[in-house]
Amino acid sequence: MKQWITGTALGAALAGLTALPSFATETINAVVIDGYPARALWVKEFSNFFIPEVDKRLAETGNYKMNWQESYGGAIVKPKGVLDGVKLGLGDIGIVTTIFHSSKLPSQAISAVTPFIAPDARAVAKAVDEIAKEYPSMQNEFAAQNQVYLATGVVLDTYQVFSKEPVSALADVEGSKVAGAGMNLRYLEGIDGAAGVRGGLTDFYNMLQTGLVDHAMLWPEAAKTFKIAEVAPYMLRADLGAVNTKTVTVNKDYWDGLPDEVKAVLQEVAVAYRDHLASIAMDRAQASREAFVAAGGTIVELNPAEREGWAKAMPNIAIEWAAGLDERGEPGSEMLRAYIGKLGAAGYTPLRDWASELASN
Repeated sequence: MKQWITGTALGAALAGLTALPSFATETINAVVIDGYPARALWVKEFSNFFIPEVDKRLAETGNYKMNWQESYGGAIVKPKGVLDGVKLGLGDIGIVTTIFHSSKLPSQAISAVTPFIAPDARAVAKAVDEIAKEYPSMQNEFAAQNQVYLATGVVLDTYQVFSKEPVSALADVEGSKVAGAGMNLRYLEGIDGAAGVRGGLTDFYNMLQTGLVDHAMLWPEAAKTFKIAEVAPYMLRADLGAVNTKTVTVNKDYWDGLPDEVKAVLQEVAVAYRDHLASIAMDRAQASREAFVAAGGTIVELNPAEREGWAKAMPNIAIEWAAGLDERGEPGSEMLRAYIGKLGAAGYTPLRDWASELASN
């Protein structure tokens, strides 16, 4: 009898052990915000790529899983409000449109102040992100906004000029009003009488339709997504260059409470998202130009001599940018040289060598 009782007790104990899980998966809530609508390329790919990729990598260990809550299109913040929204904890993770915040995030303008170099989102995204990792300035600017920098996003292959009336040369832009979103408005200083009007991507359609502006600087994929051909059916292909405009950030207080495993996955996936987004932007560039034409648009190539003349007529905004950072004790000049060097190593020669001019001053 004693042996039977012992065997039964042992069997029950073993059964109980096998019934208990070896660990419990911890669920972590994450509120993601952007003021742009879900159809915007970078938002769509955050949902379709970033989130599933994080889930997949966390599932490999099973220690953690995310409970995602996505809020886009102005439900929590407007496009210009993401930086403050993440800072205040209205969102845990945000896609910050950096061109709206030149005073708070000056280092992020590095590609915007160096036009006419690389019409390649992949090369620019990689170069900017490397600068951010090699120089503390960019990350420190986000830290001052209670945020942790994860990675830069480049969603445009290159800025072009879209117009209400036919354009074939810079003379067609002279003396007119041009919509832009930030630093690219400085490009107009190389065109006689052109006046910049600040606006966001979601505003450009109405700005053109109502006659507030005659032209707008944006890229073909955005023109297709926001149906710009309906109000500006002429594109002057100037290939002003790709510009980083998006950065994935995390609220610092939220970040400090995350397990190391989750932090590592978010950092890894942010870089993968960076490259994924840039590749899609380039893949869609040609298709978007074709769609613009199919929607009734006309594309005219800017004469190479005029393009070079435009670059040379601009003030050297790269030197101004670098000097501004230098005065604040940041390595602006060094960052500028390093950035242009990285693009050069990737095979892109500046139409105007901004860094060389810096060295001669």
